[in-house]
Amino acid sequence: MSRTLPVLGLAGLLLATAVVLPVTQAAARDHDDRPARVTADRPLVIAHRGASGYRPEHTLEAYRLAIRMGVDFIEPDLVSTRDGVLVARHENEISGTTDVSAHPEFAARRTTKTIDGVAVTGWFTEDFTLAELRTLRAKERLPQVRTTNTAFDGKLPVPTLQEVIDLARSESRRLGRTIGIYPETKHPSYFASIGLPLEEPLVRVLRQNGLTGKRDGVIIQSFETANLRKLSRMTDVRLVQLLDAAGRPYDFTVAGDARTYADLVKPENLKWISTYADGIGANKNLLVPRDATGKLLPPTAVVRDAHRAGLVVHAWTFRAENQFLPTDYRIGADPNARGDIIAEYELFFGLGLDGVFSDHPDTAVAARAALD
Repeated sequence: MSRTLPVLGLAGLLLATAVVLPVTQAAARDHDDRPARVTADRPLVIAHRGASGYRPEHTLEAYRLAIRMGVDFIEPDLVSTRDGVLVARHENEISGTTDVSAHPEFAARRTTKTIDGVAVTGWFTEDFTLAELRTLRAKERLPQVRTTNTAFDGKLPVPTLQEVIDLARSESRRLGRTIGIYPETKHPSYFASIGLPLEEPLVRVLRQNGLTGKRDGVIIQSFETANLRKLSRMTDVRLVQLLDAAGRPYDFTVAGDARTYADLVKPENLKWISTYADGIGANKNLLVPRDATGKLLPPTAVVRDAHRAGLVVHAWTFRAENQFLPTDYRIGADPNARGDIIAEYELFFGLGLDGVFSDHPDTAVAARAALD
């Protein structure tokens, strides 16, 4: 049987849970003995680059739609322009997320650079002033997967961090609840190496907006550790260490530190992370691995161990399309069709997770509502 789930309301989403969980929620909860001081009332829903399952990522329209869907935080990935302005793009190479290749005036700026040890060819934000970047328009990064998003290609500008903050603030006032921002510093070692460090302008913008403490609606995240440790000395806002399922932080490569992300989820290293960060943002496969066929394996002890270290745990990335789901929750053979994303949330919420990053935040909000 093959079927595609449309953009559903709450009732429809909650009906899409017929797949049997390979790991029961009761078993998952056995892994959770976190101290009360890190227990959240309910898991956070973080709009991964905005509602990027429905609008081109990192656009104000994607963030605005996510807020309408009921999220707690919107997530801008931050890179720098040549004149030191932080803008929201998934990467500093922008050929896949803007129409830069259609601008003949910028053709000569196509180049090859080494970013975190990898040769990358294209156009880079650090080679454009903000004024020049304003002449570009966003486009869908996954056009073959999210074809309906391409209807917005060429219509939406690249937003600055300040514009994202302004949107969150105005929507917070309108809705009477706090919409937080969850910025990620992208390639901080690289940007520091070219004289455009991300930490100083980020902290400066946050301070200008009165976002300075742990109770404020901001959480900063990074895959590197050195810049988070630097930020921990510059600001009191919450910090989250991102952890992938493979590889190691690039600052470890630079420093000759042999530890990998897999090492960082060991209890002794989670304790070390707790000396500078408030939580971890973990690849889902670190929490519930998959076998070679994509089938779910039993949960690991990472959530439990992180909670014991006093860290919150946010997991990424929840996406509704079959190709991003474990085989247990896929519906039909079309990789771009909707699978049983609600069942995946149920599994991870059962682990005692503190938050989820989702491309389809309406599904996360609906799954969370079923916990009440």
